[in-house]
Amino acid sequence: MAKAPVLTPRADDFPRWYQDLINKAELADNGPVRGTMVIRPYGYGLWERMQQEMDARIKEAGAQNAYFPLFIPQSYLTREAEHVEGFAPELAVVTHAGGKELEEPVVVRPTSETIVNDYFSKWIQSYRDLPLLINQWANVVRWEMRPRVFLRTTEFLWQEGHTAHATYEDARDYAAHIHEKVYADFMVNVLGIDVVLGRKTPSERFAGAVNTLTLEAMMGDGKALQMGTSHELGQNFAKAFNTRYLSKEGREELVWQTSWGSSTRMVGGLIMSHGDDSGLRVPPRLAPVQAVVLAIKGDDAVLAKVHEIGDRLKAAGVRVRVDDRTDTPFGRRAVDWELKGVPVRVEVGPRDLENGTAMLARRIPGGKEPVAIDSLVRLLPAVLEEDQALLLTQSRERRESRTSEVSTIGEAVEAAVAGGWARIPWATLGEEGEAELAAHAVTVRCLVAEDGSVPGSDDTPGNVAVVARAY
Repeated sequence: MAKAPVLTPRADDFPRWYQDLINKAELADNGPVRGTMVIRPYGYGLWERMQQEMDARIKEAGAQNAYFPLFIPQSYLTREAEHVEGFAPELAVVTHAGGKELEEPVVVRPTSETIVNDYFSKWIQSYRDLPLLINQWANVVRWEMRPRVFLRTTEFLWQEGHTAHATYEDARDYAAHIHEKVYADFMVNVLGIDVVLGRKTPSERFAGAVNTLTLEAMMGDGKALQMGTSHELGQNFAKAFNTRYLSKEGREELVWQTSWGSSTRMVGGLIMSHGDDSGLRVPPRLAPVQAVVLAIKGDDAVLAKVHEIGDRLKAAGVRVRVDDRTDTPFGRRAVDWELKGVPVRVEVGPRDLENGTAMLARRIPGGKEPVAIDSLVRLLPAVLEEDQALLLTQSRERRESRTSEVSTIGEAVEAAVAGGWARIPWATLGEEGEAELAAHAVTVRCLVAEDGSVPGSDDTPGNVAVVARAY
């Protein structure tokens, strides 16, 4: 009788496979309140590594970390009409606290543009205070109607950047810098996910922004996932909160602003981009554990050797874990590490010791081969870089092979419904066509220029709409 698979095969039921993997790899659980999640240690380890890599890039871009309150007076949101209208259905509002009704209800932050601007208006006096570049790592709450762990949860973790600038050009360029040099660099070079950089259409733009830049990735089932966004806010919030500065010429001017964010949704993107029927495949540059050294049996010499190998790999800069739990069957432990997607397993048993070798199992390309124990420190860094590159190549090849060039709305819908993306001239589609796509649960993920770059405006001649079904 055939052995039942550990996970539902992706080809049979992709959503079930996704949920199985989250459970079996011990990434997260559903929280007690609908739409919330408990992130388990291994899942949080992935998020911590994302934080570390992103935080370094954010600081390199000149932003400093700060923290703003979770509770925001409801009146703050009403100051920017488009903003409150965009978020109204998702707001969680506190009306009672301390056993009595509050004089003014407070909103649990869905995002922090309003409260940040209230303080920017106090902190900014003159051009010498600009640019002001702030980032915070926090949780936010948006009351999701159709929650899914990591992808759409009522509460999620993220970073949100908020900046104020003296000129439109400076703000525009900074939003583009975050888009390309922080987000795209991280997603491509660390997550190993091929992303398309583009511009959101007016109907998909962030509420209160004058332009939204997005990064879209194709998941394993051909759907799109928005991995991060960077917004030009113009002077909309500056007007609402009277955020002004004294120019060099002695004139009072409104600041120009940006905001930008990426979240634990990236963990979901990681799973759906790289996972296979055996579990996760974690890119080596991201992996909290790049190599696990497993003792096959509880032999004293074997246990001593796996710890020695672990110490040597750690000294060489490899993030390593030694698994000496020989009271648990080896096969079960190997499957667990495979589910968790650790890039490399180094397996050592008594016979291996006799031969001076270890079995090297590579999670990303698959396969096992014996290697000399003395060569592990030299081999592993190159192996990890090879496998990092392979994930990006596979991600790019999937997107390119499943993207169709189309000339009609019907062809675009057909491509998206079949599990791929379509590229159609924006001049052919337009806002009316965008509404027609929506009737088929298909959206314009972004606009790109003819040469694949980010267009300077919505109506730049030659703009191409990238359309897909999305999470």
